[in-house]
Amino acid sequence: MLVDSHCHLDFPDFAAERDAVVARARAAGVRAMLTISTHVAKFDQVRALAETYPDVLCTVGTHPHNAAEEPDVTADTLVALARHPRCVGIGEAGLDYHYGYSPRDVSQRVFRTHIAAARASGLPLVIHAREADDDMIRILSEEMEQGRFAAVLHCFSSGPELARVGVELGLYVSFSGILTFKKSDELRAIAADVPLDRLLVETDAPYLAPQSFRGKRNEPAYVAETNRVLACVKGLSADEMANVTTDNFFRLFSKARGLVPAVTGAAA
Repeated sequence: MLVDSHCHLDFPDFAAERDAVVARARAAGVRAMLTISTHVAKFDQVRALAETYPDVLCTVGTHPHNAAEEPDVTADTLVALARHPRCVGIGEAGLDYHYGYSPRDVSQRVFRTHIAAARASGLPLVIHAREADDDMIRILSEEMEQGRFAAVLHCFSSGPELARVGVELGLYVSFSGILTFKKSDELRAIAADVPLDRLLVETDAPYLAPQSFRGKRNEPAYVAETNRVLACVKGLSADEMANVTTDNFFRLFSKARGLVPAVTGAAA
């Protein structure tokens, strides 16, 4: 069985056929889907999906693109919202310097708030990092010295140094459909060096459909292709890789244990 460790089922891209999208994921062997919060103000939407579908879980947090919209959300607020039974993580939060939607100082402050919430709640932090490797390495290193916390570098597309430091700090590394792209040789080389017990797979749906589905809207069922490519990189069968990444998911997101059916069934 597979887990899509990062998707956005609340996005309007899925509104017209959300039941069908979930059903296709189940048919593809996806045991669980983690739908990720991007606005704390919209947490009710992801929470409702986790309450509706028995194999969907959620997180709470502010995406770095939206940090300037929610600069004053406190760690206490995040911790309180994360007490919901089906909320298993904090985030996604982090740094994204590609578009510059939020000032860098605001993004960094909001990111540290989410780290504090992860530390206080004991839940893992879902980290978004894009074109910010140096600051990400610095902040993660500084914050780990203040107290350890669990985390995953989601949709990894950064350089080898961030992957190396992340693993040294105890983080997990999650790969999306980008891993399958024809020009992603460098990323596949990075994945080859990540220890098996730190690997996750995801779709980041509706974005970044894998190579076989390029140009289409991504969805959780397509995580199977990323898993297959990652298996090839690590010299495993697809089934072996699925077992590894699923075990890793439930080890990292330990609150999720027992919250999803062992075998997915009909649409909720």
